[in-house]
Amino acid sequence: MESECVYNLLQLPANVEPPTMEELAQGEKKKYLQPDSRKNPKFEELQKVLMEWVNSTLFREHIVVQNLEEDLFDGLVLHHLLQRLASVTLEVEEIALTANNQKRKLAVVLEALHQSLQLDASSAKWNVESIFNKDLLATLHLLVAMAKHFQPDLSLPANVQVEVLTVERTKTGLKSGKFVEQVTNCNTDSDQLSKVDIFDELFKLAPEKVNAVKEVIMKFVNKKMERLGLSVKNIDTQFADGVILILLIGQLEGFFLNLKDFYLTPSSPAEMLHNVNLAMDLLKEGDLLNYPVSPEDITNGDTKATLRVLYSLFSKHKMNEIPEETKTETGS
Repeated sequence: MESECVYNLLQLPANVEPPTMEELAQGEKKKYLQPDSRKNPKFEELQKVLMEWVNSTLFREHIVVQNLEEDLFDGLVLHHLLQRLASVTLEVEEIALTANNQKRKLAVVLEALHQSLQLDASSAKWNVESIFNKDLLATLHLLVAMAKHFQPDLSLPANVQVEVLTVERTKTGLKSGKFVEQVTNCNTDSDQLSKVDIFDELFKLAPEKVNAVKEVIMKFVNKKMERLGLSVKNIDTQFADGVILILLIGQLEGFFLNLKDFYLTPSSPAEMLHNVNLAMDLLKEGDLLNYPVSPEDITNGDTKATLRVLYSLFSKHKMNEIPEETKTETGS
């Protein structure tokens, strides 16, 4: 069968030119994501969660990743992640301008990363070439491995699978095929699942109880904020600019925040997002956030996202208010 017919059969993405015999070395195999896999909701959710994790980790470095394929290939973001997560400093140029220098830097960063992950490079599902060539699947495998190692409590979508198209050069010509590749494992931890699903289940199965939950949390928040002369009457809107959220975290966790670190009266969406990002960073430093929350969801007034954040504070500090003898008596 002619190579072009093979690619038509396999539905190679329209923007990808099929390699010729000369472009592939003997035994070399190239992989391509099946177009429908890119549109899979779980696959898209995985990218979203990983991007939020990267951005929250690098918040203080003022680095914002908007596209995993385009923003991680040159080693700059990976270098900063390695510094932040593993306290590893490498003797590489901060910004590499030429392709050769970018590739050289990426190789150094990946070598150090493999050491931190205690991983043999030959067993990795990525390499310098695949990352540098902006291979989304390889980039996701890399980030998933980093997240599992450095932040094992990060809730990644379970059982993410993609269909992959392969083209390999053999002695007899080009050989093509399809297979399903696992990106994340099945999650069998029922405790973790309960953490992930608590608000999904509330909104899905008991929406009539949402207002009751709001009232309980709002009463808790107002009790903590009354010393500052502040009160909350609408959970959906009053946390969108991040101000009350930052002040609440400070009151509960004993943070002293310089007013220069955030906008007390934010006047634009960018300033609101800055405040919420700072709040998310404080929550993660205190190991308080059990579920990944998008800062944009908070600024957009997403009720479920806002309640997730507030409940993480409520569940810790409300329990601390119960006298020890009461906890013992009730078996709490």
